Amino acid sequence: MRIVLITPYGREHRNGNWHTAARWARFLREAGHAVRTQVEWDGRPADLMLALHARRSFPAIRAFSERFPSRPLLLALTGTDLYRDIREDADAQRALELAHRLIVLQERGLDELAPHLAAKTRVIYQSAPDTARGAAGPAFEVLVIGHLREEKDPFRTALATAHLPDESRIRVTHLGGALSEEMAETAEMAQAKLPRWSWAGDVPHRAVLKRLSRARLLVISSLMEGGANVICEALAADVPVLASRVPGNIGMLGEDYPGYFPVGDERQLAKLLSMAESDADFYAALASRARQRRALMRPEQEASRLRQAVAEFEQSAAPACP
Repeated sequence: MRIVLITPYGREHRNGNWHTAARWARFLREAGHAVRTQVEWDGRPADLMLALHARRSFPAIRAFSERFPSRPLLLALTGTDLYRDIREDADAQRALELAHRLIVLQERGLDELAPHLAAKTRVIYQSAPDTARGAAGPAFEVLVIGHLREEKDPFRTALATAHLPDESRIRVTHLGGALSEEMAETAEMAQAKLPRWSWAGDVPHRAVLKRLSRARLLVISSLMEGGANVICEALAADVPVLASRVPGNIGMLGEDYPGYFPVGDERQLAKLLSMAESDADFYAALASRARQRRALMRPEQEASRLRQAVAEFEQSAAPACP
């Protein structure tokens, strides 16, 4: 089939949405589909549209459904979709109804949808290929990965470092660009005042993965998550995660994962960081549970589920006119 894949962010942004779109386009091309990836639909015919983000991609969703109402439209929901926009934004709500199939990126995403929407929803975990472990340095290196933006609560780990024991060898590095001047100024100020925390700014993805391969922990402190791909990358590098207890993280790591802390609670995060550094049994428990969840997030699993979601419509899709 000819598929148009709509993503709200292009290659230049190098964020989670773009990486998902690029990976999905590759999976679908490998299955024999012709895929073009666009930020805004150019109006050219396609047999199927696959859109990421209900609110941001709504103009393309609406235009495609109006022009080709019988052709399949698949919509993948992000964290801001599930945990904010579909509750209050009319365009996002309309996008859910227009889509023939919804995709959520972790199992708890279904909890946010009305029964008639959940019935047309598939769960597709994101993935990352295995990453070989690198040599760890003398410090207990902890990473935070992601652009500095409000939804990520990006300075929570920085604040947590102020509550670590004096003898701790923990060093935290945040990899990710600032999306506003205010965020950049806050990062510079935090770096000056908190000696265990540093901000590396925007780093190429290949370099991020290299740093991750040497890290001991990843922290995700987000206020909301749809299904963070960086969790997949951490687990692929055999790096355990400490995560805020929000549905999107629980849906990725499992209800009984031992590495959760309350949203916005830097003291509890500091306690978990200290335990991971000093308590071998606790670190082993994190690593063991992370390895179990890794099985859900392998590329062959993601590719198979995505291709199956598209294949459900192959017989019914009318061929697109040239």
